[in-house]
Amino acid sequence: MSRPAPCPIYTLRGAGAPLNTLHFRCPGGDTPLLFSGSAKGAIHIWNLNSRRAEMVVEGHCGNSVIWVSTLQSGDSLMSQGRDMQVCLWDLKEGRSEAVDSVWTGSVGFCQCSLLETSPSNYLLAFAGSQTEEIKIIEMPSKNPVCTLIPDTKLGMVMSIQLWKPDSGLGPLLFAGYEDGSLLLWDVTQRSELSHVKAHPEPIMCLTFDPRRLRGVSGSCEKKLSSWMLDNQNNIQLQDCVMLVNPGVSQLRIRDDSRLLASAGWDHRVRVFGWKKLQPLAVLQYHTDMVLSLAFSDHQDPRQRLLAAGSKDQRISLWSIYNEQADTG
Repeated sequence: MSRPAPCPIYTLRGAGAPLNTLHFRCPGGDTPLLFSGSAKGAIHIWNLNSRRAEMVVEGHCGNSVIWVSTLQSGDSLMSQGRDMQVCLWDLKEGRSEAVDSVWTGSVGFCQCSLLETSPSNYLLAFAGSQTEEIKIIEMPSKNPVCTLIPDTKLGMVMSIQLWKPDSGLGPLLFAGYEDGSLLLWDVTQRSELSHVKAHPEPIMCLTFDPRRLRGVSGSCEKKLSSWMLDNQNNIQLQDCVMLVNPGVSQLRIRDDSRLLASAGWDHRVRVFGWKKLQPLAVLQYHTDMVLSLAFSDHQDPRQRLLAAGSKDQRISLWSIYNEQADTG
């Protein structure tokens, strides 16, 4: 018999608005934290020991926060809002005013992507003011690196991810567009490496696993599209995973490359084995669209969590498949 669907181990309430983005910071020995960004412009910093918000930052003049992340140093928080700003916050100081900001000019919902290139420098990619434009800058200097614009009309940039291959090549970037196209860009050469039509509808989300050179994308249809890179850096479309209901807000792969989670418009989180895309569980708790997901970065695998944020203004936390069970 299959195991019954699990329940959340606890929930976080009090954000007071839909939860667009989630990000964990769970260093060993320190207080595990969960950062959330809401549709009313608030960033909550949740203490996972007390299960309460220990700080709330009002960062984007009441505009929706669509992305949050921390730098590996642990002291800097970044947030992106629909006020066309990316803000940098110093967590050491406990300050509630941004120490720096970047103007994006983008009114869309494409989340930024961050790639740390050294302990003190990182690349920041974001959708620009033009429909198909992606800008990449070096931080903290804000020096422009490149602007990427496709040769053909693909519509709005919907989803991006920077990554650095082990081969010694410079940074690469995946980008999903409004017409369903998926492109791989060489950031150093400012050139397209590969272009496939992954979906007939806009690519709402994508995620890539550099360990397996494999990724997956979702749209408003009833399927996920998986793809991989060959040794010539060409994107090869692979299997499709059919879903019961249409619409995926976000996709996340756990750091150990064992699990894939999808945030559904049907109020559900679906969990798959990442190796074979085998369905493992359907997590049912929320009463509206699930908008955001994050896997925790606990050093002890037994403590790992999956967080889901919903339009119903709640965050659910789940402990799933943390033992060495076969996840396909």
